[in-house]
Amino acid sequence: MIRDITFNDTEDICNIYNEYIKNTIITFEEQPVEVEEMKNRISEVVQNYPWLVYEENKKVIGYAYATRWKARSAYEHTVECTFYLEKNYTGKGIGSKLSEELIKRLKEKSIHSIIYGIALPNDASIALSEKFGFKKIGHFKEVGYKFNKWIDVGYWELIL
Repeated sequence: MIRDITFNDTEDICNIYNEYIKNTIITFEEQPVEVEEMKNRISEVVQNYPWLVYEENKKVIGYAYATRWKARSAYEHTVECTFYLEKNYTGKGIGSKLSEELIKRLKEKSIHSIIYGIALPNDASIALSEKFGFKKIGHFKEVGYKFNKWIDVGYWELIL
């Protein structure tokens, strides 16, 4: 079931996200995020944009949200989106369901452009974005450094 996030979901969100921090290059954060910090992030996002969770058996197993792309006023109709799934639930269509609902909600908010930054390589995220019509618009070489290696980042965009 997809629904809006609540603060009761914060611990599950931290557990999902911190797994990516500790074990992948998908996020460039390097220190686990504490529950109170995540609550602050959630509060900031939901003031203006959707933060969705996918819940199964009363447990959050995935989430997606959008944030403002840049602070300048001319960017107000552009957002950046983010998706994370518990590692045992990838490849089961949950990312697609979250994507579909997030895109629908962003259209309702008159968002014009969605940007999706992907640390590379990441075939699953690329496939998910392109399934929904995102097109690759940029590739930055070696802009992140984590786990003693340089990481590229690609950017995909969907015009609504």
